[in-house]
Amino acid sequence: MAESRIFVRVASLRDVREGELHAVEAAGATRLCLVNLGKGEIRAVSDVCPHQGFPMSAGELHGGEGVVECVWHGARFDCRTGAVLEGPATDALPVYEVRVEREDVLVRLPDRTGGAPSVEERAEGGGSRE
Repeated sequence: MAESRIFVRVASLRDVREGELHAVEAAGATRLCLVNLGKGEIRAVSDVCPHQGFPMSAGELHGGEGVVECVWHGARFDCRTGAVLEGPATDALPVYEVRVEREDVLVRLPDRTGGAPSVEERAEGGGSRE
């Protein structure tokens, strides 16, 4: 049986400026960092660095490459897959599927019993306008 997941509105598109990171809270508890890569591509990752818990939204986005850097210790992650690109972090950054409907940014959250989407689910996910 597939795990139940829902899309939740987390921001207005105008709040997520191109080339910037934007912190939001979803469903009253999940801290997310929205990433606007431009050309309608919005991504969502956990706003908690897996290395030491620093907010990813306080970090830096490196160009349109989708590389997000935690400013505390310099760990770098691919915002599309969550893969660690540069340590000291060793654990992947959780990523979440995003949909943009009209001017609303929606993120697919796991049900209360689950964690972030699996690697297989990440591969299926997207972050473009529909």
